[in-house]
Amino acid sequence: MSENKMNEKKKTKQTETIRKVLRHLGKYRIYLVISILLAALSVALTLYVPLLTGRAVDFIVGAGQVDFPGVFRIMIQIGACTLITALAQWLMNVCNNKMTYQVVQDIRNEAFRKIEILPLKYIDGHPYGEVVSRVIADVDQFADGLLMGFTQFFTGVATIVGTLGFMLSVNVTITIVVVLITPVSFLVANFIATRTFAMFKLQSETRGEQTGLIEEMIGNQKVVQAFGRGEDVTERFDEINERLRSSSLRATFFSSITNPATRFVNSLVYTGVGIVGAFAVVRGALTVGQLSSFLSYANQYTKPFNEISGVVTELQNAIACAQRIFDLIEEEPQTPEPEDAVDLKDIEGNVRAEHVEFSYNPAQRLIEDFNLQVKPGQRVAIVGPTGCGKTTLINLLMRFYDVDGGSIKVEDHDIREITRRSLRAGYGMVLQDTWLKTGTIRDNITMGRPDATEEEIIAAAKASHVHSFIMRLPKGYDTWITEDGGNISQGQKQLLCIARVMLCRPPMLILDEATSSIDTRTEIRIQKAFARLMEGRTTFIVAHRLSTIRESDMILVMKDGKIIEQGRHEELLAQNGFYRHLYESQFSNVG
Repeated sequence: MSENKMNEKKKTKQTETIRKVLRHLGKYRIYLVISILLAALSVALTLYVPLLTGRAVDFIVGAGQVDFPGVFRIMIQIGACTLITALAQWLMNVCNNKMTYQVVQDIRNEAFRKIEILPLKYIDGHPYGEVVSRVIADVDQFADGLLMGFTQFFTGVATIVGTLGFMLSVNVTITIVVVLITPVSFLVANFIATRTFAMFKLQSETRGEQTGLIEEMIGNQKVVQAFGRGEDVTERFDEINERLRSSSLRATFFSSITNPATRFVNSLVYTGVGIVGAFAVVRGALTVGQLSSFLSYANQYTKPFNEISGVVTELQNAIACAQRIFDLIEEEPQTPEPEDAVDLKDIEGNVRAEHVEFSYNPAQRLIEDFNLQVKPGQRVAIVGPTGCGKTTLINLLMRFYDVDGGSIKVEDHDIREITRRSLRAGYGMVLQDTWLKTGTIRDNITMGRPDATEEEIIAAAKASHVHSFIMRLPKGYDTWITEDGGNISQGQKQLLCIARVMLCRPPMLILDEATSSIDTRTEIRIQKAFARLMEGRTTFIVAHRLSTIRESDMILVMKDGKIIEQGRHEELLAQNGFYRHLYESQFSNVG
């Protein structure tokens, strides 16, 4: 792609982003209209003051020749104009703040709602910190630029138009001099603006990359230190930080030369007015007071160009950030549910997979022609080497991912025709990777059933053998914990997750290495509790420790995305195949 086409594409995308911002502003147009009217009022009064000042100067003819009553009247008028201007500017800022932060709130809400419905492959394919950076840092940068735009852009434009009107009313010739020099300022601002957008966009992207690395490293600091990767991580951080420094420096450099460049142009305007005006006074075409007013207007006229050029730079940064957040908002959501989607009720636990095909990468097939029939109440264990598709199968059952071919059915309904909420409510899931939210112990246990009674919560905690531990905490079930569990051990976190499922008592269970972080004695107790919970419930058990699945009704042995063996524990051992090899490798004596 040629450079011209690339630049054209960037400009088109930039224009589209501006249109999207304007669409969001449309909801709050009343604030926009009021802000513009107040800007016009404050500018009109501000520009009326130099005219009054010029008249006051003309009242001072010489020593002993001063019209004090006239000067006093003008001073009162100037004071009234100043007070009204201050009030108008305050109200304008209130409207601008209201409008900006309403838009920011809407965009953040849209972004968060989109994250909730994004397919899991998007979340898996992007660093969490980079996504967080878009929703937090980029929106903040966008808000800053938008607020500056509203605050200064309207008043700047109104000031330019107003001063031209006032100057034309005083002297047309000098006004033409001012207008002829003005385009230089526009050329300077445009030259800088076209170069700053790409730089600010690169700065925003690099900042997101850095945020992602920081979040990843802080969240896994123990692993980093345990494997002595601190130096490597630091080098990687330094490399990203250097890129951020370089892109920020370039963006800041170009944006910082805007002000001095436009100030230089403004000085030319002021000088031109001073010279031409002085000759006009000598010829008698202007009074000294009118020249004083004109010089003040020339200063007022050029000042907005400084502000607008600064606003343009900030808006370039804001648009670059807005583009990243809109890219997230416009990501393809997960496949929508059909209008006539079935709401599953009275689930018995019939699950059937027919000729299922799936891959994360189209070039590398994972699951091919997978078939499975599970009857209500059956315990199905899924075993096999790492990467064979065990957890992928769980993702497909829960519809975190959609199958590429074939179908998975629950109660004879294709899961793509079932509402996601009712499908997932039919499963209770305990994973090897535990997750707790910031809140009380009670909040975490009742996540699936917020309306559960205290007796039911305690019963679930006792069944999962976590009640005694909870009661030793400072505030029992009201003890506050953070997302990472604070000082709670991994095993205790897993027990809390098990209690969460025990409380819901769903019709189907998914246990993915559910007791991997629990000591042997507690595991035996949990297995007994699970045995009671699994009675009459269809259960899928993903296990590496084959000793935990001997009692399963069906064991699926997977390899390379296919079921290569199927049967009960004793039957599979008798076949003397892959399962027997796995089983004996775990229980053979070493050394």
